[in-house]
Amino acid sequence: MRKQFLFIFLALIVASTSQAQTRTTRIGYIDMEYILENVSDYKEAKAQLELKAQKWKQEIEAKKLEINTLKESLKAEKALLTKELIDERETEIKFLEDEMLDYQQKQFGANGNLIHQKAALAKPIQDQVFTAVQDIAEAKNYDFVFDKSSDLTMLFSNKRFDISDQVLRILNRTDKREQLTKKQLKEQEAVESKENAIDENPAMADRQKVLDEKRTAREKLIEDRKLEQEAKKKEYEDRRKAILAEREAKKNGTVSEPAKTNEAVKTDPATAKPATTSGTDDTTPPEPTVNKAEERQKLYEQRKKELEERRKKIIEEREAAKKAKEAETQKTNTTNN
Repeated sequence: MRKQFLFIFLALIVASTSQAQTRTTRIGYIDMEYILENVSDYKEAKAQLELKAQKWKQEIEAKKLEINTLKESLKAEKALLTKELIDERETEIKFLEDEMLDYQQKQFGANGNLIHQKAALAKPIQDQVFTAVQDIAEAKNYDFVFDKSSDLTMLFSNKRFDISDQVLRILNRTDKREQLTKKQLKEQEAVESKENAIDENPAMADRQKVLDEKRTAREKLIEDRKLEQEAKKKEYEDRRKAILAEREAKKNGTVSEPAKTNEAVKTDPATAKPATTSGTDDTTPPEPTVNKAEERQKLYEQRKKELEERRKKIIEEREAAKKAKEAETQKTNTTNN
């Protein structure tokens, strides 16, 4: 069968060489296994079939365990049994073994239930794939489309001739067609047309990849700026709330007493009484607070004194310069006379 197929293929190639002078032969291929593994309905049905196959395997393992138990029992009791009983036991074991092998062949053999049910699962999707391949071949003028997963040996296959993703898009669009509006369907067809063009042109695919990376980087930068702005806004709101809370506390008088006490200590240090050792006078401010107020007052007086001295010095320098200028003017006038 395989040789016959190859002979037909070679005959078609030879027949097409006469047309090679007018146009280039277009060849594409699909990977049926890849397509089936990416169809949701097939994956769900395959998972259920695998559960059923797992149940068959458990049944076979149980039969094997039962046969092994009978064999061990016969081996242990063989010396005590008559020849007739031994033959009867061995016949029973042989019958169970044949039954187990028949069951295993029935479920997992070349023509077993597992193979038939897999084929039954794949056939509806394969029919859809064949229809999609025909549509693509007619629309894009393909001369030959092969199945990479079939018996045909492909020693090399360029990815740019793989139309499996295009077939998958057609299958998915068919499933969703009833749920989409005309506008959404038109938009989806435009997107698929662009994706098909990218699949057929590796240079366009690389360019699209670069554009996608740039768009991703730009979106990340915008997101980072947005997060930074939100953080600054939150910080501003927290600071504003803290200021409002402080003003409200001052307005209610909750922080006015300590301020008055410090002011009294600052204005009249001589009247401040030292704190008693018993600690009964709670209204007297602690000593470090008094020292800070006194230091601030001293710094203020010192700064004021320095500014006053500098002001006097500047005035004296201006007066001296003025007198020197007047003396120079008077001397010049005397000389001229």
